[in-house]
Amino acid sequence: MKIPIIITPTLASNDSPCTRLSVLYSEDGSFLKYLFYDKNPDLVLVDTSVIAGAPVKFLIDGIADALSTNVEAQSVRRARETTLLPLQTQQTEAGLALAERCEALLFHYADQAVAAAGDHTVTPALDHIVEANTLLSGVGAESSGLAAAHSFQNGLTALSGDVHKLSHGQKVAFGTLLNLVLEGASDERLVRFLTFEHRFGLPTTLKDLHLENASEDDLRKVAELTTQDGETIHNMGFKVTADDVLEGIKAVDAFSRSYFG
Repeated sequence: MKIPIIITPTLASNDSPCTRLSVLYSEDGSFLKYLFYDKNPDLVLVDTSVIAGAPVKFLIDGIADALSTNVEAQSVRRARETTLLPLQTQQTEAGLALAERCEALLFHYADQAVAAAGDHTVTPALDHIVEANTLLSGVGAESSGLAAAHSFQNGLTALSGDVHKLSHGQKVAFGTLLNLVLEGASDERLVRFLTFEHRFGLPTTLKDLHLENASEDDLRKVAELTTQDGETIHNMGFKVTADDVLEGIKAVDAFSRSYFG
């Protein structure tokens, strides 16, 4: 409609408020495409007292979504691929700095912020995490690009059932671990993200995704949709096949179960 847009989110559960896109799904919940607009919102106004008044699980969802931002941004940087925005936009140092700062804030303040929000209290730590979840993740992802983590979230729409009781951020959380496994992250780096997610009750195993009884064929359907043409997993900088994703999903599940006994 070409009119000014003001968005006032009442949750910090994902980074969509600051972005210039919508994600379109079919009636059965399958991912279809991204719809891009001419510009980002003119104003995004967040009252952290409103955020603190919401159930804390939504803040954790946003932390999970934001945690993928720099992981995917670094994949795009190494591959010298383009960003999420159309017109083959190149990654910028400014966007990469936002993504890196987003991750730093999450590891520095998430525990305090979750405790405060759980008590419906506003603190500086909560302010930092709301900014990370909403602004730094949203603009950072747009300006730095997406990779495997969000493709996996889209890939899960190949299935029906209890997996879709999980939030966007919860699905992306497992996808972040998958992104790390596919890129060959070290044990130390993978454990850092794994323990962070586990601490907040985010999915790190197939059981957590309600897929412990999923068949090989079901998991392959997820892997095939994750790697469909046009998906951001192809920003990894190397060829990623459905077989790679299938093995990666199993590897994340096995490592997490082994690590936590």
